[in-house]
Amino acid sequence: MRACKNVCKHQGGLFIKDIEDLDGSTVSFPRRSVRCTKHNWRLDVSTMKNVNPPGSFCQDELVVEMDEDNGLLLLELNPPNPWDSEPRSPEHLAFGEVQITYLTHACMDLKLGDKRMVFDPWLTGPAFARGWWLLHEPPSDWLERLCQADLIYISHMHSDHLSYPTLKELAGRRPDIPIYVGNTERPVFWNLNQSGVQLTNINIVPFGIWQQVDKNLRFMILMDGVHPEMDTCIIVEYKGHKILNTVDCTRPNGGRLPEKVALMMSDFAGGASGFPMTFSGGKFTEEWKAQFIKAERKKLLNYKARLVKDLQPRIYCPFAGYFVESHPSDKYIKETNIKNDPNELNNLIKKNSDVVTWTPRPGATLDLSRMLKDPTDSKGIIEPPEGTKIYKDSWDFEPYLNILNAAVGDEIFLHSSWIKEYFTWAGFKDYNLVVRMIETDEDFSPFPGGYDYLVDFLDLSFPKERPSREHPYEEIRSRVDVIRHVVKNGLLWDNLYIGFQTRLQRSPDIYHHLFWNHFQIKLPLTPPNWRSFLMHCG
Repeated sequence: MRACKNVCKHQGGLFIKDIEDLDGSTVSFPRRSVRCTKHNWRLDVSTMKNVNPPGSFCQDELVVEMDEDNGLLLLELNPPNPWDSEPRSPEHLAFGEVQITYLTHACMDLKLGDKRMVFDPWLTGPAFARGWWLLHEPPSDWLERLCQADLIYISHMHSDHLSYPTLKELAGRRPDIPIYVGNTERPVFWNLNQSGVQLTNINIVPFGIWQQVDKNLRFMILMDGVHPEMDTCIIVEYKGHKILNTVDCTRPNGGRLPEKVALMMSDFAGGASGFPMTFSGGKFTEEWKAQFIKAERKKLLNYKARLVKDLQPRIYCPFAGYFVESHPSDKYIKETNIKNDPNELNNLIKKNSDVVTWTPRPGATLDLSRMLKDPTDSKGIIEPPEGTKIYKDSWDFEPYLNILNAAVGDEIFLHSSWIKEYFTWAGFKDYNLVVRMIETDEDFSPFPGGYDYLVDFLDLSFPKERPSREHPYEEIRSRVDVIRHVVKNGLLWDNLYIGFQTRLQRSPDIYHHLFWNHFQIKLPLTPPNWRSFLMHCG
């Protein structure tokens, strides 16, 4: 017998009996399968492995034992909570001793006694190539705030958290600022050398171990249970008072988190994916996509509210979701990619618990001591001065688009053999999938003189026509400036997919986890050797 909790490891959905399995006659999927209610992923309960999408997750199993009365015991084996090592009791905090200032998106400036710590500084420029732009106007002194920090925590490599445009500004003033990241399989700063940003004090720390900053301040980085190869979260403790920041983690620390912390912050908005807005064909009508997005956002709100209710932090703050698809060419995405309202989540939390909530505005500061003592204290949260600009209404697109456009005319792309060179470098093969790649203009129409080609990943060949064997098929249309910039620099495809720079069709409608996971997370750490390639072509 095998058993697991009725919680999908992917994003926490519940399993139900697979409708195609009720009569035991299904051909496409194993007879002993269940289906997740969130994304319709199918789990083969005889192996505890997902079969759709293939090659994705395995469920964490419970231990099955028989007791002395032949009763069934299901045991969950959990190691001790790492934050409970060397426990500290909360001490008195003076007013103003611990202050948290929201800057923008996932960036918080923490005053912790005489130390300052900053989370995930994205304060200028775009993220995901050109797809995401800041919703909020950062305080005008954001660079001075970064320069005054004693340490910076960067949760993961996605560019709305690891912002090279922001770090370039910081490195010009203070290249030796201490930056801390978790010891992920894919290094957070894997692309530092190629970025040209000169940072000299990056510290990679192990998971689940307290890092002592001074006698009062310590922090612990934890990995995500769904994406341990790249995603992390953090606990900061000052004088025994814990601040929990789960950032973008899908299942932070595998779902085991400290309860009754002083302050908890997490993402809330949704919309950080090309699915389903960038898909077409089959079921992907505008009506279906709108209904799906609405349902998914509601599920996310309920999940976050339930998590807060379970963990019972004293104060909760929704953040890490304040971005906008502001470039005019992404008008369709901006209009359809509806995101959750932080106030709606906070109201839902307040209906079900006594947790105090905070919807942050740029430059607003929360005084932790005041709020813990009296949440109604008028000085507990100091809002930015009246007249402060909250929302951005202009973005400096041109410098960043010029960087992307520079790749379009690169010498590499004068030689069609770059296609084989690139996908050989990428290293994904022995998988039955055929992909058609089409370079496009801004409107996703074929780019004049652009490339349109097939890749057969079963044997990594580049046929003129689709093979006669049975095979899954995807068509990926990509804006030529972004795809060529990504190819030239050996960047991850999250710039394309999460950045909304593609339009996709697939047949059958199956998510190929191994393929997308490889190109979004597992590409080689060093870029293709285009210099050697061009010498060979010459």
